[in-house]
Amino acid sequence: MLIDRILGIPVIGPLFQHRFVKFSIVGLSGMIINLVALYVSREVLFRNIDPEWIRLNLSLGLAIFFATINNYLWNRKWTWLDRKGRTKYGFFPQMGQYFIACGLAIGLQFALTLLLAQFMHYLIANIISIVLAAVLNYLLNDIWTFAIRKTGISP
Repeated sequence: MLIDRILGIPVIGPLFQHRFVKFSIVGLSGMIINLVALYVSREVLFRNIDPEWIRLNLSLGLAIFFATINNYLWNRKWTWLDRKGRTKYGFFPQMGQYFIACGLAIGLQFALTLLLAQFMHYLIANIISIVLAAVLNYLLNDIWTFAIRKTGISP
């Protein structure tokens, strides 16, 4: 059957699994946390910092940090719960891997948005870039951050 063949493709198949839906829900929660943290940081916490671009950069950094921590914790606790205790690394090394995977996905999103914006409206370019970066982020975390350790290898 065609669906079985699609699900058998190494890169495409995992995207249609239940785990990717969970990953997307966690990502949505992270986006909400990002927006709230950005607003509160810029308008309340750092409101007296001038010039404005420094206040915005500090606020963005804090918002991204909180959203990434949220996403890591929920992905570890919910999305990849079935792999708990079977992954290669513990909490903090795994968190480092998660941050690296997210950083690569953010870099891809940034570069693709700039590239695609030369050929289409920048918002459409950004949406396409977000989707592609989310796929990369999911795949990196699935095959690297939350990978199951091979038998015979100590944790």
